[in-house]
Amino acid sequence: MNIRKTAILAVATSVIALTAANAETVKMAFIDPLSGPMGPSGEAAYTSFQLAAEHINANGGVNGNEIEIIGYDNKVDPKESLVQLQKAIDDGARFIFQGNGSSVAAAIIEAVNKHNARNPGEEVLFFNYAAVTPAFTNEMCSFWHFRFDAHADMKMAAITDYIKDNQDIEKVYLIGQDYVFGQAVADAAVSMLTEKRPDIEIVGNELHPLAKVTDFTPYIQKIISSEADAVITGNWGADMQLLMKAAAESGSDIPYLTFYGGSKGAVSSLGEGAIDRLYQVTEAITNLDASDEQYALIEEYKQRFPDYDYYYHRAWNAMDFFVAAAEKAGSVDPIPVAKALEGLSIEEAYGTATMRADDHQVQQNLYISTVSADVKYGVDNIDLGWKLVEGGKIDMASAEQPTNCEMERPE
Repeated sequence: MNIRKTAILAVATSVIALTAANAETVKMAFIDPLSGPMGPSGEAAYTSFQLAAEHINANGGVNGNEIEIIGYDNKVDPKESLVQLQKAIDDGARFIFQGNGSSVAAAIIEAVNKHNARNPGEEVLFFNYAAVTPAFTNEMCSFWHFRFDAHADMKMAAITDYIKDNQDIEKVYLIGQDYVFGQAVADAAVSMLTEKRPDIEIVGNELHPLAKVTDFTPYIQKIISSEADAVITGNWGADMQLLMKAAAESGSDIPYLTFYGGSKGAVSSLGEGAIDRLYQVTEAITNLDASDEQYALIEEYKQRFPDYDYYYHRAWNAMDFFVAAAEKAGSVDPIPVAKALEGLSIEEAYGTATMRADDHQVQQNLYISTVSADVKYGVDNIDLGWKLVEGGKIDMASAEQPTNCEMERPE
């Protein structure tokens, strides 16, 4: 058994041991890929939620109740996700975490809406930590869905604001995964670039199959041939790492402006070629100034899960929101928790975060960072890590985007 799996087992055993001692267990289902090419993305988040639950339990739990995080491998497939969702509900889970794949999230939103309509008194809540298609907190918004990550329009606004002030960028290439999320990223890029920099030429707009491409060399050759000054991509997981691997092998020096450049292996694939070339927009990076407690958490996570880095800060935020809402409501039942979450603010490690009541979209600071050798914490087990670019902090008010959500709420 390798170190990572041993560490995961150690956390799981610890959580199970805690929950066995208390019948009032709050069961939370984690439904995401835990195997296959996108498995590392799921496992990095799963371990983050498990460690967060362990910390909460060690501090007395939630209203005296302990939390159990149960993993369900959906193989990043919407149909399999619905099978796993039903298993989770049958196992007693009332809170569902998922994030990898907006196609999966869309299926879960619809299924949770139907379940709750048919089963009053047995409602479940969907806590979306990473599926960022804007529609989920706009025309598809639901009382039962809360999103703890900035959506694609919020991230794209940050990227295009950065491009707006960079006159060296005259040609942009768009590449993404061919499903609802990748399409949303491309649409947002075209719309915002047209508005902010109408002089920019979009020299490529290409979608590729999700988690199916094993060699991105043909795509990189197209990018090079386009003479693009920059590439925008929402790729995540193995698709991000393999895209960077092909970029490194090509020898090109085109910068990449990404949502998920922090995906496991992306930085190490580029090596020093990632410095001032690979960019990302996120809710946090480990090399921001923080408290000693936050630094200790970052280091504890790395020690427990050496194959991964502290990346899913939003997992801790989501759990902190849940605890705060449950304590405010005096309950761990879904409806009181949901009502308490609306408009709730927490002080997290890097600022204030607020769950907007209108659409259940978290509002928080965002940060644009690039790869640097001058950092406290590296990633991918190398010395390179993420460093804030000059002017890269976007405060919560500036990151906010409007919503057209018309939510129906239970009485």
